[in-house]
Amino acid sequence: MNIIRITKEFNFEMAHALFGYDGPCKNIHGHSYQLSVTVKGKPIITQGNSKQGMIMDFTDLKSIVKPIVESLDHATILNGSSEHKNLSLNNSLFNKLVLVDYQPTCENMLIDIAIRIKKQLPDEIQLHHLKLRETPTSYAEWHVDDNL
Repeated sequence: MNIIRITKEFNFEMAHALFGYDGPCKNIHGHSYQLSVTVKGKPIITQGNSKQGMIMDFTDLKSIVKPIVESLDHATILNGSSEHKNLSLNNSLFNKLVLVDYQPTCENMLIDIAIRIKKQLPDEIQLHHLKLRETPTSYAEWHVDDNL
C-alpha cells in the first residue's frame, strides 16, 4: 500500500474567554494560533490526470480549511451560554463575535474543526490528524485513530 500523508498549515489570531474557569483565562484574551491539518490517501495514478502523483492538491485542501480559519481569524469566540454573549450589542469592538455551543478551549475547537473539515473532504481522502498550537509551547491534537 502507498498511503501518504500531506499537511497544510494555517495561522490566525483569535480571542476567547473560558466561561466559569477558575483561572486568568476566564477573561477575554487572545492567541496567535497555528493549525496543522494532515490528511491521508493514495496518490492518484491515472495517466493524464493533472493531479497524478498527488493524494490531494494542497490548493484543494486550502480551499476547504481557509473558510473555517477565516471565520475565526480576528474574532472573539465565546461560549453561547456565557455572560459575555451580548458584548457585540452596540459595541463596535466586538463586531466579529462567534458564539459556540461549547467551551472554546483549544481541545473543543479541534473537535469542531475536525467535524467541519471531514464533511468537505473527498471520499478517498481521510482526515488523519489536526494540531492546534495556542502558544509557542502549548497545543492540542486530534487523531482519527483515537476517534474511531
